[in-house]
Amino acid sequence: MKKILFLLLFISSLANGQSVEELFSKANTFYKQGNLEMAIENYLEIDKQEEVSSELYYNLGNCYYKLNNVAETIYYYEKALKLNPLNEDARNNLVFAKRLTIDSIKELPKSILQKINKNYFQKLSYNQWALITIVFSFLTAILFLLFYFSFRSSLKRTYFIASVFSFLFFISALTITYNQFIFTKNEVFAIIFSEKTEIRNEPSISSESIFTLHEGTKVRVLDAVGNWRKIKLVDGKVGWIPLKELKLLSFF
Repeated sequence: MKKILFLLLFISSLANGQSVEELFSKANTFYKQGNLEMAIENYLEIDKQEEVSSELYYNLGNCYYKLNNVAETIYYYEKALKLNPLNEDARNNLVFAKRLTIDSIKELPKSILQKINKNYFQKLSYNQWALITIVFSFLTAILFLLFYFSFRSSLKRTYFIASVFSFLFFISALTITYNQFIFTKNEVFAIIFSEKTEIRNEPSISSESIFTLHEGTKVRVLDAVGNWRKIKLVDGKVGWIPLKELKLLSFF
């Protein structure tokens, strides 16, 4: 009975994989033909199956860009970059998409550590850093074994020094991986989807409006109270917005 159940699950997984490939191929064909609505429909069907990839979100961003849907365009380019920060096409297209937004928000100056983190460490996702960590762990083990089993003193010295440096790189990569994971999990961002929304000083529709935002603006989510989210802009402004007026950039 267990074998039959396993076989059914295996066949189901294969069928699901084929359907995803077929959907992606169909969506690409619709995109090339200029049938953007059908392309989006097929791409979103893949997304519903949780078969996510940077390429999928990049393609969705391109579709919405051609339809002049600002919020959706930025949302999917951001998701593409969240999965793969090295996706240069998504990064370049995001620059053009942001020019379509109304809000012009000046970012607060960053500290040296924040600049290093953004310009270097965040260039890779935590999964990519984890891969680098694994590579250095294997390299360290191999170099140590070479040191241990080598008979020539000159080689032993070379392997020992190399293993020490490899170990230091391993520890550094492991630390960066952990920090990037915590950052990705805790630093929740969102895109404003409402064409125009009032940001309030309290999570209540009757509270005072303190500033206005428009579709496509990226915000950081700090807190949640019911159907309200506390957000922060890059210029330091803080306020509350109804959940229905934004979309979270999160895979957790």
